[in-house]
Amino acid sequence: MTGPWYVQAALTSRRGHASLVCLCGLLAAGLIGCGGERQDENEPEASYEVEVVSAEFPKRHLLGRDAELEITVRNDDTETIPNIAVTVDGFNRRVDNPNLADPNRPVFVLDGDPRDFGGYPDVKVAAPAGGATALVNTWALGPLEPGAERTFRWRVIAVKAGPFKVTYAVAGGLQGKAKAVGAGGAAPGGEFAGSITSRPPASRIAADGVTVINPVP
Repeated sequence: MTGPWYVQAALTSRRGHASLVCLCGLLAAGLIGCGGERQDENEPEASYEVEVVSAEFPKRHLLGRDAELEITVRNDDTETIPNIAVTVDGFNRRVDNPNLADPNRPVFVLDGDPRDFGGYPDVKVAAPAGGATALVNTWALGPLEPGAERTFRWRVIAVKAGPFKVTYAVAGGLQGKAKAVGAGGAAPGGEFAGSITSRPPASRIAADGVTVINPVP
C-alpha cells in the first residue's frame, strides 16, 4: 500500500473518548497504563524548573502533506522530574453544528508508518514513542534527571484548509501534583499559528531528470 498512513482516532476530543494506544480498560480506574499500573502512582506534589529549549512547527502547510512538530525541554531543577509531559491542543477544531454527533473536527491527524503486528497489517503512529497516556493529546516520556533534555516529536498531516493555532503546555506529571514552572512561575508552553492551504505544490524535476522536488509551501 502506498500513500500516507494516519490515525484520526488519536485526535478525538477529551469528552469521553479513549486515548490512541491504551485501549485496554484504562479508564476503569482513572489513569492506568497498558501494563496495568496507575500512571499517577507516587506522583509527588512539587514544582520543577523546566525550560523549553526549542519548539518547531511550520507556519504554512499543504493539505495532505506531512510535517513534524518537535518540542525539546530541559530540567533546570536540582531534582528529577517524575514524568515529563506535554499536552498539545489545536489538532482538532470545534464546530458549532447541532447535527454533528461529535463537534470536534480534525485540523491535523497523526501520521504513521506501516507495520505488521502478528502477521496483520497495521500502523505505528509517528508520535513520541512510548509516550501515550490515558489523557487524549497528552504524552509523557518518564522521569527527567537534572540537566537532562527530552524531545517530543510528532508527525502530522494537515487535513483542513484555513488558519490554525496549536498550543502546548509542559507538566511534571499527569495528575497536576508535579508541576513544571518556567520564567515567572508559569507553566512552560507556547503556540504555533499559521495557515493550511489547498494549493497544490509547485513541483519540479531535478537535474537527474527523475527526482521530483516539492518545495516547502
